[in-house]
Amino acid sequence: MGKVKFFIIPALLFVLTGCSKTASNTNSSLANDITGTVDAATGIGAIKIKEKTDRDLAIAQAKELWRARFLSGTDLSNGPCLSNEAIPGWVADIAHNPRTAVDDDPSNQCSVYRGGTAKHFVELDPSGNLIRAE
Repeated sequence: MGKVKFFIIPALLFVLTGCSKTASNTNSSLANDITGTVDAATGIGAIKIKEKTDRDLAIAQAKELWRARFLSGTDLSNGPCLSNEAIPGWVADIAHNPRTAVDDDPSNQCSVYRGGTAKHFVELDPSGNLIRAE
């Protein structure tokens, strides 16, 4: 039975990696090929792409919200919440970099993030520059 495993496992790896790899491939190359195959089969790669797309969209929406408030003359120096739903699951907030006491005042923070309903946030400084998005 041990001899059967010895032949089946390399054959299975050969099939999973596309049957076209040469003997000169390194172990890390083989590991990357297998990881890519698993990501494609399970959809893990698509989840990572969606997370990045959501982040990028939330940043763009936060900047647009900042722009609208700025053009309307709203005072952003106190670090107000721009939106409790920039996109679903994401809030947009104004903060200072480095943070100041006003940023830690709950009345200036997005309530759905504080309450745990939203899991992600975009922080822009009062000039509309990205501080962070998580």
